[in-house]
Amino acid sequence: MLKYLAATFYGHRGICQMEIRSITVFCEAGESPPRFARFLEGAKTGLPFPVQSMRVATPPFPEWWGAPVPDGDRLESFVHRWRTAGFDYLGLGPVQLRHSAAWLELLPELVSAGGAVFATAEVAAAGTVDAGRCRQVADLIRHFSARSPDGLTNLYFAALAHCRPGSPFLPVAYHDGGPATFAVAVEAADLAVEACLQADGLADARDRLVAAVESAAARITRAAAALAERFSLSFAGVDFSLASFPERLRSLGTAFEALGVPAVGGPGSLFAAAFLADAVDRASFPRCGFSGLMLPVLEDATLAARAASGELTLANLLSYAAVCGTGLDTIPLPGATPAETIAGILLDLGALSARQRKPLTARLLPLPGLSAGDAATFDFPYFTNSAVMS
Repeated sequence: MLKYLAATFYGHRGICQMEIRSITVFCEAGESPPRFARFLEGAKTGLPFPVQSMRVATPPFPEWWGAPVPDGDRLESFVHRWRTAGFDYLGLGPVQLRHSAAWLELLPELVSAGGAVFATAEVAAAGTVDAGRCRQVADLIRHFSARSPDGLTNLYFAALAHCRPGSPFLPVAYHDGGPATFAVAVEAADLAVEACLQADGLADARDRLVAAVESAAARITRAAAALAERFSLSFAGVDFSLASFPERLRSLGTAFEALGVPAVGGPGSLFAAAFLADAVDRASFPRCGFSGLMLPVLEDATLAARAASGELTLANLLSYAAVCGTGLDTIPLPGATPAETIAGILLDLGALSARQRKPLTARLLPLPGLSAGDAATFDFPYFTNSAVMS
């Protein structure tokens, strides 16, 4: 099957177009943004793969904002200072379960800050799922879905379950305090595609992927170590989560099907998810964050196509999260999905996270005016078209 797919669809050319999704600096909110300007300039050219974005992540904002009251001028000034220093996006850290629910009321203002700020809220931590918080977060998701005609405000908001600090992927990224560090998040689903298409069987596919991850991570690590020494900033590791880009050759769904799965969502898909995650686990590199699989429906051409055909369901994606993934990401839902239903999804995600002792996130996108099965089309370079999932 692997050789047939490689010859039929892709020929024998190389397909790797790996990029670095982000370089994320973790620091205290009170740091001086200009301190990092020279580091950002050096990092843009100092790493061995193209860099898409520069990001900064602070500790959870309830710990440094002061009081849960709106302050639009302060927020605008804060964002402006970091953007002026060269950062594209800011992660302000989650409202955690230990924080008052009053902090949730400030999230709409944070998320409205010019498309630059990512905000999050915990629904599960320390082995516990908070049903009340799930409902409150579901209400926020409903609120955000109505803030723009395309419903994409929820791109900047996620629910977190047992997510530790130090992951360089937004929206989950946040700092645990102390000296500043930086970490690298990759966009490398194409490594899995190439390994699977060129392999002579499963064992060869695994060995190829392990070797590809280790080779790329070693190049990144050497360059990052040089940057760390040059700019006196500690390097915290690489999150090698095989993130996708909306092209078929850069799709984890394509890698699933190259392993012999007839269509993602069908029998064998759970095995494929566990198999690819196991290969990343076997690779040796300085890891941080998830370092697993990311299965964002709207950012992955094959997943989007299978969701549109009805072969890939929300239940499928939740089951894959149990063995590999980062949770439920960019899921197109009916615009009228009730808050009770969204809260139920978050409860399921939180329960899975608590039982498996693994970090999971949820970015759910109720799309205004659309129902299950309707075409979901986007004028957004990082999304591909699909259909609303049931």
